[in-house]
Amino acid sequence: MHTQRLYFILIIAALTTCSPKKLTPEEFQAYQSEIEVWHQERLDEVKSPQGWLNLVGLYWLEPGINTFGTAPDNKIIFPEETIAANAGYYRVNQQDITFLPIEAAIAINGRPIVKETTIPLDSLRGATFTCGSLEWYILRRDTRLGIRLRDLNSPTVKAFKGIDRYPVDPAYRIEATFERADSTHTIDIINVIGQTTAQSSPGALVFTLHGQEYRLDALEEGDELFIIFGDETSGKDTYGGGRFIYTDKPNAENKVYIDFNKAHNPPCVFTPYATCPLPPVQNILKVSVEAGEKNYHAEGQSETAKGI
Repeated sequence: MHTQRLYFILIIAALTTCSPKKLTPEEFQAYQSEIEVWHQERLDEVKSPQGWLNLVGLYWLEPGINTFGTAPDNKIIFPEETIAANAGYYRVNQQDITFLPIEAAIAINGRPIVKETTIPLDSLRGATFTCGSLEWYILRRDTRLGIRLRDLNSPTVKAFKGIDRYPVDPAYRIEATFERADSTHTIDIINVIGQTTAQSSPGALVFTLHGQEYRLDALEEGDELFIIFGDETSGKDTYGGGRFIYTDKPNAENKVYIDFNKAHNPPCVFTPYATCPLPPVQNILKVSVEAGEKNYHAEGQSETAKGI
């Protein structure tokens, strides 16, 4: 096992430090195995309790009282037979949210709640509500607050059969030059619910594909660069709202590798209850990137849910 891992590392190092060249069968097998390991980790993440397949609702809160439960007279109506008819309410204030369970046994971070509880808006990220197989939290999108609801027993997880992909092709692992921007540089990112935010961008990746030069504006996410892109396959073989890809940060020579074999679908492919960012106009490439994940079509999924 250690010998195999070392072999993978040596192959990737060779790909990183050498000019592009045709791989030997052994090198290609090692590279393909590395991509397969990544892909399996990706599938495990999508199917996990914190993945995207088990989402069953996204409800926007309004200022004041927001009752919730399965009864039709609630402001927020949870799926049938998942919780009490009048489960409780949220009262949205300017600086905080007050929560009170009424007919349901609800816990916050595992602690049962039996009386009104106030949560400051800046502490919402750490509050997870649970009741039976349901789990939810309050998310913030710009000035809007909403409830994102999961059912950990959702049948969509059991029905998941994987994600179609293009064949692994080392030619789509491409060296790029990082053009660093100044610290004030931002790019406008629009999400699927129509909100636009100016997000800090450290720079762009410039690379050559099929003999033509292209560039992708990047965002910074932890120790990686995050790229949202579209291409000529978008809305055809791949999702109409583009795909995501992560890269390492550039080295001392401002070089970085973009591995399009790891291009993957945004959460909106799997659920209508996500709020995915869309590719900025400048990141829609006039070329077909036939690598990475294809569109995902769940059994029974509507045409609307398949694209944008």
